[in-house]
Amino acid sequence: MIRAVFFGAPGAGAFNAAGVAGLARAAKRLGIAVETVWAPDPAKRVEALRAAAKGAALVIAHGGQGEAPVAAVAPDFPATRFAVTQGRIAGPNIACFEVLQEHSAFLAGALAGWWSRGHPVAHLSGEPVPPGLRGRAAFAAGLARAAPGTPFLTGFCGNQHDPALAERWTDAQCAAGAVVQFAMLDGGRPGAIAALRRHGARAIGNVRDWTIEDPLFLASAVADNGWCIEAALAAHLADAFHDSRAGIELPSAVRLVLARDVPADLAERVERLAADLAAGRIEVSEQYQGPDFAP
Repeated sequence: MIRAVFFGAPGAGAFNAAGVAGLARAAKRLGIAVETVWAPDPAKRVEALRAAAKGAALVIAHGGQGEAPVAAVAPDFPATRFAVTQGRIAGPNIACFEVLQEHSAFLAGALAGWWSRGHPVAHLSGEPVPPGLRGRAAFAAGLARAAPGTPFLTGFCGNQHDPALAERWTDAQCAAGAVVQFAMLDGGRPGAIAALRRHGARAIGNVRDWTIEDPLFLASAVADNGWCIEAALAAHLADAFHDSRAGIELPSAVRLVLARDVPADLAERVERLAADLAAGRIEVSEQYQGPDFAP
């Protein structure tokens, strides 16, 4: 038995949708059945992981929210393998599979800095889990590299899936002068979009290509976490269960997509920066040392 645990509700948000799509691709290609478990209550994540582990050969915990519950549960099920997507924890029966969203987030930060021309740039996410913190740090690093001194309004509202909460925070960031916002949200994204539209500000998305869905989006820092689930299943079946990561050197999984109205000179700058990143000439910081924003 193989089970995949998603932290959220079905149909809510791009992050889980990308994971579900990756699961479907892998199940079809590998000819396997995977049971899907939804765990929307943060207070019951350990309980959900423990139930999923019973009788399972492999449990996939999708997202950084799975790090703590897997660390708590995996020692009690030594015969079960646990895969954490977007995770960085270790254990004898744990492996982590990660798309380096830091790469596309870094490029997004650089674009935001060049495009904003000194006006404030915002970042918003939900829970301050390690992948989200690393993504924020990378975006801030790209912004600082491209446009040093640009005001940066960054915060974690506490919930990935609450549109009203995201809208309130985004309203506050726009009121403070933000002209573009990089949002690492899931079900809460519609609230951020509504506020940005009201204020005439632009959005930078993540996970998937939002530029083809809404002209509000200046760019999208693609990081297809479905690759992680595909890699975890393949590693399990090949009995080669160990950590695996992919970055901008694999553009099918990690890249920055630009809207059609991004000026050609900015697109060329982004392309050159991406080439340097892929060649290893840039080291992206995973730590953010600046102030946090709160409404």
